[in-house]
Amino acid sequence: MMNNKDFPVWEVSQLAEKESWRKEINRPIYHIHKWWAQRLGSVFRAILLYLENSEDSVWNRYYREHNYDKTVVLDPFMGSGTTIGEALKLGEKVIGCDINPISSFLVRQELTYVSPETLKDEYVALEQKVADKIHDCYNTIDRVTKEKIPVLYYFWVKIVTTPEGEEIPLFSRYVFAQNAYPSKKPEAQILCPKCWNVFKGKYNQTECICPRCGEKFNPQKGPVNSSVVYGKNGKQYKIKDLIPSDGKLLDEKMYALLAVNKHGEKVYQPVEEYDKLLYKEICSKLTDNKFSLPSYPVKSGYNTDQVRGYNYFYWKDFFNKRQLYGLGLLLDEILNIENISVREQFLCLFSSTLEFNNMFCSYKGEGTGAVRPIFSNHILKPERTPLENSIWGYSNSSGCFSSLFKTRLLKAKEYLDSPFEIKVDTKTQKSKKIIASKPIRPMICNDWEEFSENKHTALILNGDSSHLPIPSKSVDYVVTDPPYFDFIHYSELSDFFYAWLSPVLKDKYGYFCSNTSRRSNEVQQNDAAKFSELLGNVFLESNRVLKNSGKLVFSFHHSKIDGWIAIAQAIMQSNFYVECSFPIHAELMASTPKSSAKSPISLDAIIV
Repeated sequence: MMNNKDFPVWEVSQLAEKESWRKEINRPIYHIHKWWAQRLGSVFRAILLYLENSEDSVWNRYYREHNYDKTVVLDPFMGSGTTIGEALKLGEKVIGCDINPISSFLVRQELTYVSPETLKDEYVALEQKVADKIHDCYNTIDRVTKEKIPVLYYFWVKIVTTPEGEEIPLFSRYVFAQNAYPSKKPEAQILCPKCWNVFKGKYNQTECICPRCGEKFNPQKGPVNSSVVYGKNGKQYKIKDLIPSDGKLLDEKMYALLAVNKHGEKVYQPVEEYDKLLYKEICSKLTDNKFSLPSYPVKSGYNTDQVRGYNYFYWKDFFNKRQLYGLGLLLDEILNIENISVREQFLCLFSSTLEFNNMFCSYKGEGTGAVRPIFSNHILKPERTPLENSIWGYSNSSGCFSSLFKTRLLKAKEYLDSPFEIKVDTKTQKSKKIIASKPIRPMICNDWEEFSENKHTALILNGDSSHLPIPSKSVDYVVTDPPYFDFIHYSELSDFFYAWLSPVLKDKYGYFCSNTSRRSNEVQQNDAAKFSELLGNVFLESNRVLKNSGKLVFSFHHSKIDGWIAIAQAIMQSNFYVECSFPIHAELMASTPKSSAKSPISLDAIIV
C-alpha cells in the first residue's frame, strides 16, 4: 500500500509555487492556447513518478531521464494536456480524452511536432501576404511631426442613453492609463470629460485643468459607480436598465490611442478626424469582403446569460468591425497554407490570438503585458472601456499574432525538442533549467489498434469519457484533474473560440460539426448530486479499463463541503477505495476559483 510519506510534498510544493508564477514560461507546451484549468506540470510529473515503483525516492528520480515504455496512462479529463505531456516525458504511452472539442484540438496541436524552422518560414510567407494589409488598419498621424505612425492600441468606451436622451460614457474615472506600479512611476494619462483631450497627469491626483479647454475636474470621479451611472442632473440609473430594448449593442466611442513615433517612443493621443475616417473606411471594406467569420449564436447558459443580457447574441458581436476585417484577412491566408500540419498549428495560434483581440479586453497599463484578455476572470463580462489591439502587432506589442507566435507557438515546439524541468536553489530562490527528458515526439494515433501496436504513442480522443473506445484492463494508471463542479462551465466559454474554428475544421474533425462545443454529458454541473453521478460514471469507466493492479489518482480542491461530498460519492459509486491522500501546492491564491471563494486555500488534495 502506498502512503503520503512516499511523496515529497515539501519539495514538490516549493517547485510548484515557483512554476505557478510563470506557467507559460516554465511549461510552455501547455500554453499554446487558452484553457481554464491548466495544472502544474511539476506536480503531475511527481505523481507519475510516485506511481512507478522504485527503490529510489521520487525526489531522487525527479531530475533524471526515464523510459517507462511498458506503462499506459489515461487522462479522461485531459484539458490542456498536462498529464499527457508529463507522461510522455517519462517515456509512457498515453491516452487523453476530453468531451470538449477545443481541448482535443489544442492537445493534438501541442503534441504535433513541426520544426521551428518550418514554422518560421511559413510565418515569414504569411507576414509578406497579410501583415501590411492589417497594419494599414492601425495607424495615425503624429501630432508633432504630422507623419503617419503605427498604432498599438485604441481605447474605447461604451455609451448609454438615458430616457431623457442624455448620452453618458461609462467611465468610473478619467485616468485611463497608468503604470502597473504607479507608486514607483506615478505618471498617467487623463481624459478631459468635456473636450475629450488626452494629457499627462498623476495617477492619484484629484484636481486638474484640461490644457485644451480649461475644464477643471476631478479625474478620479467618472459618472459610473459600480452598476450605477449618474446623469448631469444628478439622477442615477442602473446600467442594466439602459441596455437597448431593441436588441442592439450599446454604442461605443473611440477616444484615445497609443502609437509609436519615429523614435520608437510610445505616445498617447486623442482620437482625431483621421482616426475616425480610417475606421469608417475599414467598416466599408468589411462589407465588401466575404471572410470566414463566425456566425454561431451565443446560447443561453450559466456563464453566457450575463452577456446575452447586454444583447450579445452572436459570437461575432464580441469584435468590432475593424477586428473582424483584420481577423478575416489573417484567417483566410492561414487557410491557404498547403501543409495540413503547419496550417493547423497556425489555426491554433490564430484561435489563441482571439483571446487578446476582441472588445472584451482591457488595458493593464505600462510596465506589464498591456492587454488584459477576455478570460482574465474566467467569466464573460462586458467591458465598459474596451481596448482594441492591433492583431498582427509590432515589435513592442502585447497579445498579437506576431508576439504570440514567438512566445507561445515557437516556445512550445522548442520544448518538444528539449523538455526541461526547473530546479530552485533553496538559498537564493533562483531557478535554472535541467534537461531531464528525451524529446517529446509521439505518434499521434486515432484508434486503439494503432496505439497498441506502436511504441511512444499518444491516443487523443474526443468524447464522453464514461464510454471509452479502449479494452478492459488495458491501462496502468488513470491520472487526472476533474472539473471544478460549480464554477466554470468550460464549454460555454470555449464557444468563443469554437465559433471561429468549427466552420474551418468540421470537415476533418467530426467533433466540430455542431454550432456549439456543449455536450449533454459534460461533467460540469451546479447541482452536486448530478455532478457526482456524472463524475462517478467516468470513474466507473476508469475502473473498467484499469488493470487489476492499476490506480486512479486525481487532484481536487473545493471550499464547500458539497464539493467533497460529491467526490466521495463518485468514488464509492465507481467501486474504488482511497488508499492515501496528501496536500500539494496548487494555483496562485489570485487564481479565479480561489479568489472567488469565501475561504480560499492554496492547496490541492492528491487522492490515490
